[in-house]
Amino acid sequence: MSNKYVQTQFIDLDAPIELDCGKILEKVTVAYETYGELNENRDNAILVLHALTGDAHAAGYHEGDKKAGWWDKMIGSGKAFDTDKYCVICSNILGGCKGTTGPSSINPTTQKEYGLDFPVITIEDTVKVQKALIDKLRIKKLIVAGGSMGGMQALEWSLAYPKMVTHSIVIASTARLSAQGIAFNAVGRNAILSDPNFNNGDYYGKETPERGLAIARMIGHITYLSEDAMHNKFARKLQGKDKPDFDFNVEFQVESYLEHQGQVFVDRFDANSYLYITKACDYFDVEKKYGSLENAFKRCNSRFLIICFSSDWLFPPAHSKEIVSALMKTGKEVSFLQIESPAGHDAFLLEFATQTKVIKSFLS
Repeated sequence: MSNKYVQTQFIDLDAPIELDCGKILEKVTVAYETYGELNENRDNAILVLHALTGDAHAAGYHEGDKKAGWWDKMIGSGKAFDTDKYCVICSNILGGCKGTTGPSSINPTTQKEYGLDFPVITIEDTVKVQKALIDKLRIKKLIVAGGSMGGMQALEWSLAYPKMVTHSIVIASTARLSAQGIAFNAVGRNAILSDPNFNNGDYYGKETPERGLAIARMIGHITYLSEDAMHNKFARKLQGKDKPDFDFNVEFQVESYLEHQGQVFVDRFDANSYLYITKACDYFDVEKKYGSLENAFKRCNSRFLIICFSSDWLFPPAHSKEIVSALMKTGKEVSFLQIESPAGHDAFLLEFATQTKVIKSFLS
């Protein structure tokens, strides 16, 4: 059974947030959703951390929704994150465009949208904001879980707040973005920045940089799939015809699919947020910050579950194995699973059965 209707809640943080770039955000609002009830000791919370273009709506339905939240098959009664036992929380990331303060929010100084006046952020900054939310909810102990960029945040949580985090679940993720990952993000950002409607980030209430954002999403989407997944889905099939037209319009099914993904994305996401959040991923580098992964993990107290997928070439299994190796060298309790899947990086949003079994066993 799926979760019932849920509502996004909003909370204003009590204190300004000091960012890694040296700037201060005086006022921060956080959008979040909860599923299940906090117990009396307030120590049964799981913070689920979303990926690059996700949001606080992880499960259940908003009024009028056709689709449930992005991890609905994992969150709920009897599911991997069991709402009969746990209170599951998911918040929209700092810099996002779904209710948490970001570039499309009103800058209190100018009374206009921040646009590119919004300060550049890091994964560490996003976790600081989540910590302020968790403190406001008076939660003392925490389990953290996330896939992709959510896994980066889960790692950062276990490093920054070792006394609080009891279990860390890091799925299809990495301790640092590779040069290839940074390159894909850079091309996506360039597509947005070179859109004639970008207007130096000041496009609110005007024509938006739709084409640039759609292309950025198309590039990103290629990295989320594997060659096998693309071949199985599309092969070299033409869209709605038997012979090519010998022009530059969309002809192959895979082209049509990417166009569709780009268009759907434009309707739900802000181009400036895409710039800021991809940049935060680029900066994330645990090894650089602490000297080595072993040095970093010495400070952790949590148990770790690391899950990766065989066909993920964006955050390949080697990245997860590197984290596991460093955790073992520092004597930490770590469970590891590589799931065989043709689905590529997106497998963490698709391979529910195996993940559910493993997560339930890890948490019990």
